[in-house]
Amino acid sequence: MSVTEVTRNGLHIAIIGAGIGGLTAAAALRANGTDVVVYEKAHELREVGAGVVIASNGLRALDEAGLGERVRAVGTPIERSVMGTWHGESVPMPPAWPSVSADRPATSLPVHRGELQQALLSALPAGTVHLGRPCHDVVETSDGVRIVFADGSEEHADVVVGADGIHSVVQRVVAGPVELSSEGIMAYRGLIPVERLDHTVDLSCMQMWIGPGRTFLIYPVSQGRLLNIVAFTASTLDAEESWTAPGDVRELAAEFADWAQPIPGIIDAIPQTFRWGLYDRKPLHRWSTDRITLLGDAAHPMTPHLGQGANMSIEDAVVLANVLAGASAADVPQRLALYESLRRDRTTRVQQNARQSGGVYRSVDLTPQQQAAQLTKILADNWIPDYDAAAAAGEALAGIDRR
Repeated sequence: MSVTEVTRNGLHIAIIGAGIGGLTAAAALRANGTDVVVYEKAHELREVGAGVVIASNGLRALDEAGLGERVRAVGTPIERSVMGTWHGESVPMPPAWPSVSADRPATSLPVHRGELQQALLSALPAGTVHLGRPCHDVVETSDGVRIVFADGSEEHADVVVGADGIHSVVQRVVAGPVELSSEGIMAYRGLIPVERLDHTVDLSCMQMWIGPGRTFLIYPVSQGRLLNIVAFTASTLDAEESWTAPGDVRELAAEFADWAQPIPGIIDAIPQTFRWGLYDRKPLHRWSTDRITLLGDAAHPMTPHLGQGANMSIEDAVVLANVLAGASAADVPQRLALYESLRRDRTTRVQQNARQSGGVYRSVDLTPQQQAAQLTKILADNWIPDYDAAAAAGEALAGIDRR
């Protein structure tokens, strides 16, 4: 059903944050008949120099929200992953999750984060996203939520969705201050124009090399025009959780100087790098009040070792939109409680397994074969990629209707 064909349900929803989860939620809510506005603290949506992998569960959710084709248009589909040791030896990979078939033409879809953000933004009418509006506070009232901005101005909404990231203002209102937990790992990120690589890298797959305390990951983005690199190293520094903090290519090169080719050659081709401290936190005791809820990193920040952070945000957005479809103001508290119940166990499990996977990748005690066996166990049964966000929400709503 197109946005122009839906019947509006009368709710006015404000989303705080125009990241991947916030924009997906806005588009999915509009498609389900809800009036939506997005408030973003940044004055412009800049193209962050980083790649993001949309897995099959994220793609399925995007398709269900009518966004799949927009995202595929900026992605670089890949069908296989390759793993090696820091000495250059091959490591047997866990089974592909899921296997490629006619209805699953790609195992995953790497995209440039900035291009993904613009693709999602293009699905929204002009005026939906308001830039330069940093949220200072949200106050629940008897008839909705009052949003207080940093400049003292205010807006009102029936429901507020906190999609404002790991340092969420909305999260502190919903669940109180919660301390972040550092993994003791720092990631270096970078994008390399492929012409600088002189055909030395296979751009048809995702590749990872593992070594004691370090991993090095590459995959293509921007329809194969750029190679995205992520290098994980141990760190005792209190590195900020940021996609854009400047890094030092010389420090990165020193970390991997004794690794086999092509890694030193790839690092030599990097024009600039950014550093990113890796954090998560214990699950919140609650995500929602009667009129306020959270999604994405505001609700469940996770380390990137399963490549599921963006995908969990997308799933959150689609479940939330489906749960709120057709809801009246009186229905909202029950629907937000249902949304949280649908998402809590799954995101907690992914969060825990992501941290566990990072430990396996960087182990100094396991052999490569043991590492592969443990990763296979974590990824068994395709429990992550086979999830259908919209179907889960539909079944839950049907259960309410039957009562």
